[in-house]
Amino acid sequence: MDLRITELFLSIQGESSHAGRPCSFVRLTGCPMRCVWCDSEYTFTGGERMSFDEIFAKLDEFGCNLIEVTGGEPLAQKNVFPFITELCDRGHEVLIETGGFVSTEQVDKRASIILDVKCPASGESERNHWQNLERLRAEHDEVKFVVADLADWEYATDIIEKHDLVSRTKEILISPVDGIDMRPLAEAVARSGLRVRFNLQLHKYVWGADVHGV
Repeated sequence: MDLRITELFLSIQGESSHAGRPCSFVRLTGCPMRCVWCDSEYTFTGGERMSFDEIFAKLDEFGCNLIEVTGGEPLAQKNVFPFITELCDRGHEVLIETGGFVSTEQVDKRASIILDVKCPASGESERNHWQNLERLRAEHDEVKFVVADLADWEYATDIIEKHDLVSRTKEILISPVDGIDMRPLAEAVARSGLRVRFNLQLHKYVWGADVHGV
């Protein structure tokens, strides 16, 4: 079996509760969503077909036990599900960053989900697959809201309450869109009293916003 790969690279984890940890990234090609603030449009097309063995050989070279499968939308390729299972069988700690449009039902339960719930400013909030929230596990999984303004923040807090995400998740990530004034959002998060994390993209502060492969 194979996957269409945009890039494989070793870096530090830039987001989530794992921020700052060494991490190998498997970035798959293709995404069915078109969020207006997307920072990885280069993954929509192209890529290279690589067999599982070729991918595993590269990951072995990196020698890093933490592996994130991302995209694009990684779950849009059906072969990703057995690939995730084999990563888990090999003893890796596996993170799956998914945009929330594709069902997570087939993802190996040993992998941890980082689920991106789309807010209205993304232009894609109507396509959220709400059943994914019901599958989140407090000991493993995280949920992320990419927030462009205070209206998005209010939307996020409504979803957090409606789906009881405080008790259902390991971490709730509030991620400001690049280029906005983050201070009003940070103040709103601080005043909320919610168990959430203001989630900046660490890798962009190290290498810059326009550098691929980090």
